[in-house]
Amino acid sequence: MTASALRAILASDRVTHVPGVYDPVTAALAVAAGHRAVHLSGAAVSAIMLGRPDLGFVHGTQIADRASTLVPALGDIPLIADADTGYGNPLHAVWTALAYSRAGISGLHLEDQASPKRCGHLAGKEIIDIGEAAAKITALADQAPHIVVIARTDAYSVRGLDETIVRCRAYAEAGADAVFPEGVDSLDELKLVHRALPGVPLVINRSEAGGNRPVLSDADLAEVGVRLVLHPVAALLAAMRAASLAYRAIADGGTAEPVDRMPWAAFTALVGQDEALDLDARYVPGRLQT
Repeated sequence: MTASALRAILASDRVTHVPGVYDPVTAALAVAAGHRAVHLSGAAVSAIMLGRPDLGFVHGTQIADRASTLVPALGDIPLIADADTGYGNPLHAVWTALAYSRAGISGLHLEDQASPKRCGHLAGKEIIDIGEAAAKITALADQAPHIVVIARTDAYSVRGLDETIVRCRAYAEAGADAVFPEGVDSLDELKLVHRALPGVPLVINRSEAGGNRPVLSDADLAEVGVRLVLHPVAALLAAMRAASLAYRAIADGGTAEPVDRMPWAAFTALVGQDEALDLDARYVPGRLQT
């Protein structure tokens, strides 16, 4: 059902901003804010679970495990997850997609970097042969049609815009639901990609890892075919900043009072404390309520 909702978003004529979530609480916050889709970043999972950078330390099984804890808080809101390179050949990519689907993930983005991959904004990336990358997309479209496939290419920083367009076209023809030309963020270049791939939804990235990049209006983005804008680590970085301030305040003054925090009552409401206590009271021995 949520994959259908995600495909409907891609088929619309508007831009949807997709924030990163990384645990059930942030998932609930995103839903409360009214978001129509959310994202689970490999970089976020690597940092939170392992304390490691986005350099291929995390496997898809770990992302699927993390996703399974988020989905109950999302209801019918689609979750898009990072699938890196698919973690191997087409066979492994299919296995990853099936594991993601079982975890409740609605869509994934698969990139054409060589393994082990690097964060998209780091130098020194390598990309695999276009035929090899397209074969993974075809395998997913054939064997896991119930999950939305966003084909990401990292060709822009390695071989430029022309190669990026060639790869996006090949991946769309291989069966991708949308294409993700990583690093292409100027309006003029997005126009060229859109012109070369009419009718193919585009996905772009507004990660802080990319530094200061153009912030285009939703109207301009919609006109050039952009349907999803990912904000994979914005909430994580905000949370880390807030936590660092709280820790510093406690170390310096023995209290976190100077730091703006969510009220405890709002936190307990977010995690459903009242509902849990009501359910607990219903089944107290000798006081069973009907």
